[in-house]
Amino acid sequence: MKPIFCICLLSLATLVATAQDKPAYRLFDQSGKEVSYGQMLKNSKKADVVFFGEQHNNPISHWLQIELAQDLEKESNGRLIMGAEMFERDNQSILTEYLNGQINTKSFEEEARVWDNYATDYKPLVELAKSKKLPFIATNVPRRYANMVYKQGIESLNPLTSEAKSWIAPLPIEVDMNLPSYQAMAKMMGGHGGEAATTNLVKSQAVKDATMGYFIAQNLKKGHVFLHFNGAYHSDLKEGTVWYVRKYAPGKDMVTISTVEQDNIDKLDEENLKKADFIICVPAKMTKTY
Repeated sequence: MKPIFCICLLSLATLVATAQDKPAYRLFDQSGKEVSYGQMLKNSKKADVVFFGEQHNNPISHWLQIELAQDLEKESNGRLIMGAEMFERDNQSILTEYLNGQINTKSFEEEARVWDNYATDYKPLVELAKSKKLPFIATNVPRRYANMVYKQGIESLNPLTSEAKSWIAPLPIEVDMNLPSYQAMAKMMGGHGGEAATTNLVKSQAVKDATMGYFIAQNLKKGHVFLHFNGAYHSDLKEGTVWYVRKYAPGKDMVTISTVEQDNIDKLDEENLKKADFIICVPAKMTKTY
């Protein structure tokens, strides 16, 4: 067989293999350069806080969350703290009791108001924490208080009891209405319900962000990595919860991860550039967990 023919045959085989390849995701840095999972792990293990921004029903988000958690636990020799938007502050004691083996699975899952997709998407993370004896922090504000802000305004939090306030970031909560992410949220409202409703919606989001940021900051530990799981919109553009961690614990090294969906994942769409330090790009037709 002639050398030139061999080269052509090899090139054709490579082209066919590439055309048949169907990657479940590609990973990019904020500039759109493709990077490896190993690079994301390397940066994450040096950080004080890692924000893993998910799409709640995206299976690739959830698979990479447990992979990253397991790898960080190994790489840090157990110096890992986990926390999540999916657990509310008033359920911290129930969560801790379960991790310590004081209550059974049935009691925990019935009483902790776990999300509908808990069994498939978040239970592996909690079970990892339990098996490795890792702290797991419930960071989110109880949803009834976020709803209260949306309906009655942020001032409605002031008359709450001291116990209720212990589950919320310290009042008064500073809200920067000019943050691009909050501006985008207000724009999405399109004036529906009037200016007051739009303002309350943004402030209810800010109460969630502030509470998560505050309790992340309160549970940081020197030499440990805090891995936080949240909807990507809470940490995209290093705003939202990230903004509040900077306020409550200035100077900490933070890494952000976002998940986006695109029709074509060969290249990061311009609208997704700079969303995070690492951007997981998943095919838009990927199956969902719910």
